[in-house]
Amino acid sequence: MSILAEPPTAQAPLSNFADVDGNSFSIADDRINVLVVTSKANIDKAREVGDRTPDFCLANPKYRMVTVVEFESKHSMPIRAVIKSVIRRRLDSEAQRLQKRYQELKITRDARRDVFAVVDFDHAIATQLGLKPDAALFRVFVFGKGGQLIKQWSDVPSSDELGAALK
Repeated sequence: MSILAEPPTAQAPLSNFADVDGNSFSIADDRINVLVVTSKANIDKAREVGDRTPDFCLANPKYRMVTVVEFESKHSMPIRAVIKSVIRRRLDSEAQRLQKRYQELKITRDARRDVFAVVDFDHAIATQLGLKPDAALFRVFVFGKGGQLIKQWSDVPSSDELGAALK
């Protein structure tokens, strides 16, 4: 089980990082960010967190969910590129699922623009969050505007728990 050594701080070095699409962003921006840090083994739990995200967050620029997938650092650059490509395809699939939810809510925005994933090959992000690399790694963080930690879980939070933390 992953152990949080120290709680993340507002000045965490997580302030700038890039996702697999090349988008650069900050946890310390003017949004509420849900950061899901997971190993490959628990990737489906990240989907559950997304499914439990309240409707008021969807397509709302005040909120963002980012999934950070932990991989071993021993992968070569060509293999890393392949892994990122596979993750982009998975994001495309997740966006299609999310688009159906958008349609039910009459949201006209392209859902793919709201799906983000970061690959953490060297455990840099997990380490910055005080997490130890682990094959069963799974952690959910909610950061408020400016990057302050609001809430964290070591398992998938209920819809009510997540909604309360995001309000």
